[in-house]
Amino acid sequence: MRHSCEHVLTQAMLKLYPSLLMAMGPAIEDGFYFDFDYKGKISETDFPKIEQEMQKIIDQNQPIKKEVLSVKKARLLFKNNSYKQEWLDEIQNKGQKATVYWTSKDFLDLCSGPHLTSTGKIGPFKLLSVAGAYWHGDEKNKMLTRVYGTCFPTKEELNHYLWQQAEAKKRDHRLLGKKLDLFVINEAIGKGLPLLTPKGNIIREEILKYEHQLENLAGFMRVSCPHIARTEIYKKTGHWQHYRELMYAPFGIGGEDYVLKPMNCPHHYMIYASRPRSYRDLPMRLAEDGTCYRFEKTGELSGLLRVRALTIDDAHILMTEEQLEGEFALCISMIDKMFKAFHLQDYYVRLSLADPSDAVKYISDPKTWKKAGEKLEKIVKKNKLKYVIAQNEASFYGPKIDYLVKDSLGREWQMSTLQLDLFMAKRLNLTYADKDGEEKHPIIIHRGLTGSLERTIGILIEHFAGAFPLWLSPIQAIIIPITDKHLPYAKKAFEQIKKADIRVELDDRSQTTSAKIRDAELQKTPYMIVVGDREIKENSIALRKRGQKKIENLKLNSFIKRVKSEIDKKI
Repeated sequence: MRHSCEHVLTQAMLKLYPSLLMAMGPAIEDGFYFDFDYKGKISETDFPKIEQEMQKIIDQNQPIKKEVLSVKKARLLFKNNSYKQEWLDEIQNKGQKATVYWTSKDFLDLCSGPHLTSTGKIGPFKLLSVAGAYWHGDEKNKMLTRVYGTCFPTKEELNHYLWQQAEAKKRDHRLLGKKLDLFVINEAIGKGLPLLTPKGNIIREEILKYEHQLENLAGFMRVSCPHIARTEIYKKTGHWQHYRELMYAPFGIGGEDYVLKPMNCPHHYMIYASRPRSYRDLPMRLAEDGTCYRFEKTGELSGLLRVRALTIDDAHILMTEEQLEGEFALCISMIDKMFKAFHLQDYYVRLSLADPSDAVKYISDPKTWKKAGEKLEKIVKKNKLKYVIAQNEASFYGPKIDYLVKDSLGREWQMSTLQLDLFMAKRLNLTYADKDGEEKHPIIIHRGLTGSLERTIGILIEHFAGAFPLWLSPIQAIIIPITDKHLPYAKKAFEQIKKADIRVELDDRSQTTSAKIRDAELQKTPYMIVVGDREIKENSIALRKRGQKKIENLKLNSFIKRVKSEIDKKI
């Protein structure tokens, strides 16, 4: 339906702007978009007339008909469109025929479909925004204009989505990140290379501190590895063949080729391979908060959500086959605890399986793929995870469990991942001696506890709208003296709270109390402590909680105990 609605958008715009050149227009998760080349300017102020023209086409219930034809004939239909000719080059190179879809006799577009049978079956729609987009997402190509829209079966669903989008704009982590001074992306450093400020880094460190607690309890051992490696290791693992487009160009050191690491796996494997291993050493759980580098196209970069330098809270567990179910259960439990601490309780998993017949995308071994897929589905069921199956979405070395999490607006984000690897140990000849002294290859789990830490922070900024729970808040409390004469008492309270390892600030500016409270609210500070004559006399504090007007008077020690308890409980 959304794809059909995009065709109607294209048809309407060609009528209103005849010199416009169509480029591409797919359906996407929550709607569709249309990229086009146009010398004039089209803005959101043009949306009403475009929507009006679209509605006319929908009301006419025009039939949408598919036609399969030769590439040669298709080239004639799009002889004046270089973008369509480029698509036809791809179709020709694949040895396929072209498909076009007609909407009445006036409009057609090159498209693989599928579509509805007629325009009258398209539900309520809305155009959303205009943006620039490089052709194929490559900044070396021409900048096109992109119109985004959405479409739903009912008006109620459309209205809910529009509300969700309006709320999402308010929560945009790029805007809040700047407003709350959490991160910076500076052109002098480079696109997709975020810089965490002191406040942003506190959030990162608090996440890692909790993860390390979980890992310590679960028997993980942390390692630290360089940011580069010889290109040869990635050829051995297969990453060079399967991830080459995401890897940066090699550079020479001492006559050898090196590359910025796109993932941590090979480094961890070489730690395992550094000495003989016995079954008594297994499971071996190696963990690292390792920064990796991936070449994301400029048009796809988005704040902290899509970056070129990402820190993965990574681990690789090498084990015997008998230990597999227990190790997966351990990782599943850790992920559940992390999501609970993040107040993200609505999630399910995607069981991503391979197409064993695709020897280009995957390691060719249908028997092993079948075994791995069956094992992983059994584990998912045993751990009572809500799941869906996604065919042809596995990693090149094994099936995986991807966690899809819903935030406070009901939007889905992919976060944690658990991958089963039955191939890599054989490829790199990683071995251990079993009870009988026989040499065997370990099984490997690749574990991303939350995935990219940068992406996690971006998701949490939007999930909480910047109002982080106490344990994650960069500043947990702020002390506000009513006048300068109350400052000595405020300083004593500040020192006492700071000694209790609570992140606290003292606002000693020459501003009114109401102005200071307003600024603290804007900075999403969880607790505001106001001190004046009464507090000095009673040796107490006046406590105000974020988002509430109620004032509570209590002793400072009682406040410290409360805050420490809330931090420990992650509430």
